Amino acid sequence: MNAAEDQAKRWNTAGRAWVEAQSLLDRLFKPLEALLVDAVTSQSPSEILDVGCGTGGTLVAIAQRLNANVTCTGVDISEPMIEAARVRASRAGTRTTFIVADAQTHDFAPARFDAICSRFGVMFFADPAAAFANLRRAAREDARLLFIAWRGAADNPFMTAAERAAAPLLPSLPERKPDEPGQFAFANDRRVRAILDESGWTDVEIRPCDVTCTMLEPDLPVYLSRLGPVGMALQEADEVTRARVSEAVRPAFDPYVQADEVRFTAACWLVTACSHRH
Repeated sequence: MNAAEDQAKRWNTAGRAWVEAQSLLDRLFKPLEALLVDAVTSQSPSEILDVGCGTGGTLVAIAQRLNANVTCTGVDISEPMIEAARVRASRAGTRTTFIVADAQTHDFAPARFDAICSRFGVMFFADPAAAFANLRRAAREDARLLFIAWRGAADNPFMTAAERAAAPLLPSLPERKPDEPGQFAFANDRRVRAILDESGWTDVEIRPCDVTCTMLEPDLPVYLSRLGPVGMALQEADEVTRARVSEAVRPAFDPYVQADEVRFTAACWLVTACSHRH
């Protein structure tokens, strides 16, 4: 299985868990969604592409903010998440279209979009330079690229707390390797700049942003057992293993619990670039 096929398999499996935990994740990442929505809508674009749009929260929020003056397209490799996104957009009454595809290779209409955005959707490409070159072909002259990606694992201890605690009980947990497709693939800002330079984007700016995210403490067991590498591993595990792992992992989150709320800092990059053709 090549890297692209691996990501497709992963996100069509993980996508079901994300759909089931949609309201939890919406609340958790609302501050990051707001950051991206503000950045995109300040440009007053008319044709927007959301890459790795997931269940559509960010794109629908953009469409609602800009109202009837915008056409929005979301692309994601996960069929379950796109189905959920279509339902969300329909309920919101927004002008949005969703495509199940790999944005690295999908044949977008050339020079169509004047804004291309993503919240945590661009770190999973098998060939990131090819993916961003493909997206640039889909961009109009002087279109803006705006995306949020995670910084490194060391900057985001909350995101790796579960796997560190579960490692003795789940020896087959996949190792996180720097620069490979995955949550922290864009941790190195020099690498991100090199990818965007190679794929023809200009005026690249990479700014660190630290955002406080919260969830309700009663939602923590769902988060631990359904999402991330541990959640993925537990989908395949028996009930005894699930119970043992959940019991072992929960104390790792005590430092983040304040009364009935879980709070942590999401350490990210806010990346902007332009499609200007010299």
